[in-house]
Amino acid sequence: MKTLFKLAAGAATVVVAIAGTTLPADALTVAQNKAAQTRLNKLGCYAGPVDGKIGQMSQAATIRFQAANRMTQNGSLGGTTYGRLMAASAKRCDVRAVPAGSGGGRRIVISQGQNWLWVIDAKGKVVRQGGIIDNPSYLRPGTYSTGSKCGRAARVKRNTDGGKLYLNNFVRFAPCGIGFHQIPTYRSNGAQIHGDWLLGTNKKASHGCIRVQKSMSDTIWAFTTVTTKVVVLR
Repeated sequence: MKTLFKLAAGAATVVVAIAGTTLPADALTVAQNKAAQTRLNKLGCYAGPVDGKIGQMSQAATIRFQAANRMTQNGSLGGTTYGRLMAASAKRCDVRAVPAGSGGGRRIVISQGQNWLWVIDAKGKVVRQGGIIDNPSYLRPGTYSTGSKCGRAARVKRNTDGGKLYLNNFVRFAPCGIGFHQIPTYRSNGAQIHGDWLLGTNKKASHGCIRVQKSMSDTIWAFTTVTTKVVVLR
């Protein structure tokens, strides 16, 4: 998941399936790029402006699409991605099935492979789902629970990193300092260190925690007033 957008690399061998034909990936026209951006936005992948320029936001949207459709996540519209994207069978980015093997009951499920999480109530209903920024190097797959770890508080409304950042709505679930929180904000001006549009991709990495957008952090904060199971899947 570390390879990012390399649309022009190896252009002689990277192809795109379009209407039963193949084209070099770098042969996509501005019109085709706009069509891809329009389609990504329609599928809830959030590509940003439809301008025909495949920049960082469109790459991030492509990664979310590839994750939702069980494809290699490289942010490229090359290979089979364009054809899959334009197909009627393309799956949405923002509504995904809860992964098999995540157990049952009231829980929060994290898919490290999809960079995604689901908040699930006691009846098995998905209360909310959305993208994350994480770092699998620090968090192993397994079952955890929210609460105090290593003598540290279970929940901190305005946590800090000990330096320049706030970690708002911090909910601890793994020893010793791993938890859910809003994308870190600067203490000096309240701005996030990166945009929400990077969530659901591997374009950033945390120091082990699960970064989410502000509204998702509010949901998790309210959901975890009682001890809550957290299932982490690779």
